[in-house]
Amino acid sequence: MNKIPVIIDCDPGHDDAIALILAFASEKLDVKAVTVTGGNQTLAKTLCNAKKILAFIGKRPPLAAGADKPMFRELETAAEVHGESGLDGAALPETGYSEEPFPAVDLMRRVIAGNPQPVTLIPTGPLTNLGILFTTYPEVKKNIARVSLMGGGIEAGNWSAAAEFNIGVDPEAAEIVFASGVPITMCPLDVTHKALMTPSDLETLRKRGGRVSAWAAKLIDFYFQYYIRQGFAGAPMHDPCAVAWLIAPEIFKTADYSVAIETRGRHTAGMTLADRRIWSRAKPNATVCLDIDRPAFIRLIIDACKSYG
Repeated sequence: MNKIPVIIDCDPGHDDAIALILAFASEKLDVKAVTVTGGNQTLAKTLCNAKKILAFIGKRPPLAAGADKPMFRELETAAEVHGESGLDGAALPETGYSEEPFPAVDLMRRVIAGNPQPVTLIPTGPLTNLGILFTTYPEVKKNIARVSLMGGGIEAGNWSAAAEFNIGVDPEAAEIVFASGVPITMCPLDVTHKALMTPSDLETLRKRGGRVSAWAAKLIDFYFQYYIRQGFAGAPMHDPCAVAWLIAPEIFKTADYSVAIETRGRHTAGMTLADRRIWSRAKPNATVCLDIDRPAFIRLIIDACKSYG
């Protein structure tokens, strides 16, 4: 079986950590590199978290630091969700893992240009690094198979009434990506809010054994506390959806839409506006995930954690 070559662009983040665990455990994906951006926390913290996570699961892909702020805005973080470190609740030891001496966009360019097979990008944070990549090196787009991203909301947002966090933090970068002509799979809040890990699932994960399962359970338990306060019945596994769609697309229900990014609205900046009119002539630019086989998705995560032994 030919593995799908991927680059993961992330801002760890609890759910980013689970996305990394899922991606590296899969026999269907070949992770060529990991790049990091500011998002859930500052770049210094998300980069530190990425190093710790990768070292903990025994993986050492090329790693590079990217943008420390959005393309044209100041960085907003989600410390209320992920804590002061960006990965509160399950400490990991310091590591000697070193990032590449050049920026994330240069690592992306080298991997994409040098790979004989088109590369898929999996961004699970703000799209700043991709926006800079597509603007600085537009020629790489011809060797990008797809962007499978977590971001946006068709019905509503979470960072504001209209905008989801990843898109809302850097809507200008998102606009560049969605207008790029590269095939896009979008995992918005509409599906990720259905991708819940319940307390029962968490107990199953804890009982599966192994140090990665035990650590992931502690991590998700902290993350769950925020969502309990918001009235959720479980912890939404946002970012792993963008990985899971590549591994098991059959567990998702999707629709193809033309999605525009609002960048200037006073109340709607960061909104992902999907044209759902049945008479619309707008050409779809995104395959949008709208529903998920939740039990199958949770099994993917639990089995991935267990696979590390």
